[in-house]
Amino acid sequence: MKNITIDFSHSKGNINPNIYGHFSEHIGGVFYDGLWVGEDSKVENIRGFRKSLVESFKKIAPPVLRWPGGCFAETYDWRDGIGPRENRPRRVNWWYHCDHRVEPNHVGTHEFIDFCRMVGAEPYFAANMTTVSPLHIRDWIEYCNFPAGLTTLSDERAANGSAEPFNVQYWGIGNENWGDGGQMTPELCADEYRRFAAIMKSLGLKDLKLILCGANGKDLNWTRRLMKEWSDSRHGWISTYGMSIHYYVHKIAEDENFRFNEDQWYDNIFRADYMREVIDGHRGAMDEFDPQRRIKLIVDEWGNWHRDGSGPSKGYNLFEQQSSMRDAVVAALTLNIFNDRCDIVDMANVAQLCNNLHSLYLTAGENFVETPNYHVFAMYKGHQGGRQCPVISNTGSIEREGFAPLDTVSASASVKDGILTLTMANLNMTTSQNFALNCIGGSLAEEATLCVLAHEDPNTKNTFEDPFAVTPTETTIKLTADSTIELPPASVAVLTAKVL
Repeated sequence: MKNITIDFSHSKGNINPNIYGHFSEHIGGVFYDGLWVGEDSKVENIRGFRKSLVESFKKIAPPVLRWPGGCFAETYDWRDGIGPRENRPRRVNWWYHCDHRVEPNHVGTHEFIDFCRMVGAEPYFAANMTTVSPLHIRDWIEYCNFPAGLTTLSDERAANGSAEPFNVQYWGIGNENWGDGGQMTPELCADEYRRFAAIMKSLGLKDLKLILCGANGKDLNWTRRLMKEWSDSRHGWISTYGMSIHYYVHKIAEDENFRFNEDQWYDNIFRADYMREVIDGHRGAMDEFDPQRRIKLIVDEWGNWHRDGSGPSKGYNLFEQQSSMRDAVVAALTLNIFNDRCDIVDMANVAQLCNNLHSLYLTAGENFVETPNYHVFAMYKGHQGGRQCPVISNTGSIEREGFAPLDTVSASASVKDGILTLTMANLNMTTSQNFALNCIGGSLAEEATLCVLAHEDPNTKNTFEDPFAVTPTETTIKLTADSTIELPPASVAVLTAKVL
């Protein structure tokens, strides 16, 4: 008999809610006609933000939201996004060479903070380290976080409508500096970060969490060289909260109608599971220079990256893509990996929130739809802050040349307020999985709730014409000695039950 076993007697600690973070860059349609429609729009809005999206996003308790880039940050001047909106400059932004769309700066610091407060998320600012001075970013922090009446910059914030400080804690100093963020060497990146961080220190703000730019994918050479330079004792301790890494599953193969076959399904799943090696490899490299683990590991961009044009804008919104059960299963698999490495991963931000890569939402005018990815985050939200419990999956394995074998059912578990959250993904595209549920060091109430996200055709997507094609179904089940759980092919599920 196949089985999944939950071990209540051991734990790697609590799952940081920030693992369920999000990313919103000024690229394509993420903001304009996405999150932001403007106060005068016919689309129902709350102070310019799409009301349907605000209400939906709030339901899944987003803990943190990264902004304004990504690569957009490399040429962003924060002063362009403050003051009366009608006076803000229009700029050729980072992505102009791809889509020739001009940045109007309608959404700036105040608007973004307003959105975060609406949905309950902490803001995470990705600051430009490539084309501005340390003083420029220091001034932005002062503008955001100092009390009105203390400095000219904090008075300017108050004059722009926000008397109370924003108290932005998370500041990414640089983005993808190994690539278009300056084509830096790891040593230069560490030196520039040190220069910026030293200037931030003069603000005297104890709660700032500065984040150093780490590697792309599993580039452990970058991490070792970066950490070696960062840790050089001649410079003394430089305030650093975390190091970020990025990992995308790039350019998945599909036919001209953006449909995938079984081989392409498994290619995607195995490459998504490679996240395990990426995380473990970077933490190991970091430990060589930071054995006390003072620096947290942050995965601040992750997700599937399909070829252009599958989204409803047909390519107008740069990198916009439709999401199917394949993307939902990748999201579930990845979040299970993060949960089981809660002692390693401190924050993660799926890319991106709307009208882009691996998005939770697609919008256009009055059209709005929650993608299958959204439902995964809704189903998994019970893990936030929960005590992680190891899961042993004895459901068979899937093999593919060039990759480590995969458990057929990916799973992770946590307990919060006496309630078990067990999340599972059936990675088999064509075969359902039946298994028994066992417990070590605890037991469960007989009655449980099982919520399943699946569709008989895993290529199915939620569209403007059929927005509820892929939605979860919930049932009450009995957990007895001889009962089994069945997961449909290519599905995601969450079981919740009281722990006795």
